[in-house]
This record gives sequence, structure tokens and C-alpha cells, in this order.
Amino acid sequence: MTEGGISDEAKARAASLIEEAASVLANGGTVAFPTETVYGLGADARNTEAVERIFKAKGRPSDNPLIVHIADVSQLDELVLEVNETERRLMDEFWPGPLTLVLPVRPEAVSPRVTAGLDTVAVRMPASEVALRLISAAGCPVAAPSANRSGRPSPTLARHVREDLAGAIDGIVDGGPTGVGVESTVVQAGADGTVTVLRPGGVTAEQLARAAASVTRDPALDRAAAEDSPAPRSPGMKYTHYAPKGALCVVEGPTPSGVSDYIAAELERAARRGEVTAVLAFDEHIARYKAHTVVSLGSLSQLATAAQRLYAGLRRCDEEGATFILAEACPQEGMGAAVMNRLLKAAGHHVVHLNR
Repeated sequence: MTEGGISDEAKARAASLIEEAASVLANGGTVAFPTETVYGLGADARNTEAVERIFKAKGRPSDNPLIVHIADVSQLDELVLEVNETERRLMDEFWPGPLTLVLPVRPEAVSPRVTAGLDTVAVRMPASEVALRLISAAGCPVAAPSANRSGRPSPTLARHVREDLAGAIDGIVDGGPTGVGVESTVVQAGADGTVTVLRPGGVTAEQLARAAASVTRDPALDRAAAEDSPAPRSPGMKYTHYAPKGALCVVEGPTPSGVSDYIAAELERAARRGEVTAVLAFDEHIARYKAHTVVSLGSLSQLATAAQRLYAGLRRCDEEGATFILAEACPQEGMGAAVMNRLLKAAGHHVVHLNR
């Protein structure tokens, strides 16, 4: 028998693999698994030894907090001290889904390594059925940053996880490609209805406005964070992330023609210098570019596609040995805010601002 094109045998096998992975988590191991955003590297959030294995596998800075994933809202009772009315509205609107809430942590509810010494904990309920079944079967809240080496592009396929972490973790649940393609949006919400975006992601500011009195961006999002800056309130607020091995620069300007003229000329000059060139561009202008690797981010009218393709595109630049990479900027509206956040982080905030 089949349901939705999947045989009973295949479903039984998948269920068995999830149970096996859940057992690894429950016993202090580390498992990579798919969510609707990217693949995460999970461990029991209450077990400091297990959480430390995440940091070791990733090479992650110790002051970078982790997001805790739950499978049911009832799990919040053991994790946080309170949930205000704004936070409750956001959960009702966007959970399960790509939204993370920074909440007051209940003392000793999770390992101090999860909170990085803060009095808050970041929590979300993923929309992926595989992730929800795994967390539920493990019987514990699961701390899970992206399943990649720290600083590298996040994984949207199981093979990306293997490329970065093979031999360093206890297992991988292969759930196929992820959907959103960039990490969750992280917010802090006040009881008065104010919502501050600490990291843009799979839920846009425009969507958040449906459940909030006001939505603002944390000022730290609009500047490059120094290595000696204060401990971040959210994952992704500090350090260079998502970076390819080659030098990446983002190009923005008031006119598409000015941007494409500049990129085309710079790619040509770089090729003459002997660079292996790559470009990440939108379909409206992509035919103008000659490079060793040309990555389509889709249409400017569909920025969700750019989010889905971005990390795989950066990894493709590495696969092709690109040493000189240029990327077109996009409007910071809707999913464009998350795309630009990740591009700027990947480029170490190296941006060319054109005046034409």
C-alpha cells in the first residue's frame, strides 16, 4: 500500500531511523536533522556534555547562544519563566514555523552552554514533520544550531552536512532539501506589543506586523559586529557567518544597470588577473555576466527563491574553486531582509556602494 506516493515499507524505515536518531539524542549524542529552514545539529539542551559536543564539532565560539527546538508548546513550561501576551500571539500565528522567540529562561532548565551566560533562551517549534517527530521521540528539548562548520554556509541538503561534519557527529537524518533555505527569524517581544527583530529569517517583518503593535530591527543588524563586541542576544548577531572560501563582495547601487555594468567589468578584470570568478545574480541581469561560475538567485520579484538558493550557491562557488565572487544586492523588503543579512555576513560586510 502507498500513501502520497510513499510505500508502507518506506514509511516504516523512516520511522525506524527517526527512533534510532532519537535514541542517540536521548543518550547524549549529536544528530543532524532537517528543519524547514536548514539542517540543524541537535543535542539534548539539558545535557552540558552533549551540548559541548555541538560546539566542538562546529568549532563554534562559546559566547554564541543556541536555539532550543521543541515539539509541543507545553514544553515551554519547563524551559521559561513566563510568556507574555505578545509572545503568545506570535506563537499562535507562526508556530510551528521559522520563528524563534527569545524568552526569560527558567534557572537550570537548560545547560548554561545553551544560553551563553544570558538570562534568556531562544526557543522555536519547527514546521518540519521529521524534526517534530524526532524531538518528540527523543523526549527532550533539542539545542540545534545549523549543522555546518562555524562560519561556513549553512546546509540545506544532507550532503552539505556530510561535507562539513562527517566523522565529528553521531548521525544524520536525511530528509531531503529544506524549504525556506535560511534560518529562522529571531525576535524579542514586549508585553506592549513591540517586536524587535534580532535576526531576519523565514518570517518577514511584514508578516510579524500582523501580530505586533510595532516591529523594529535591532541596530546591531545594520553594522558589522566586532569580535570584541558584547555577547550576542541571538545566534547570528556576531562573527562572520555563511562565508565561502573565496573573497566575496556585495554590490549595490541606485540603478540595476549601474550595478550590472560594474559587476561585468570587475569580473572581466578579475579573470585577466587569473582569478577563478563567480557571480550570484538575479535572473533579470544574469545574462550580462561572464564568470567561471554563475549562480542564479531567481527573480527579484520572488526573493523567497533567493533564500532557498543562497547557501547552495555559496557552496557551489567553493566546489568550483572560486577565488573572486561578486553578488548583486536586493531590496531589504520581505525575504530580501534575510537574504541581504546572510549575504552581508558571508561577505564580512564587504560592500561596494555605487552612486549610479
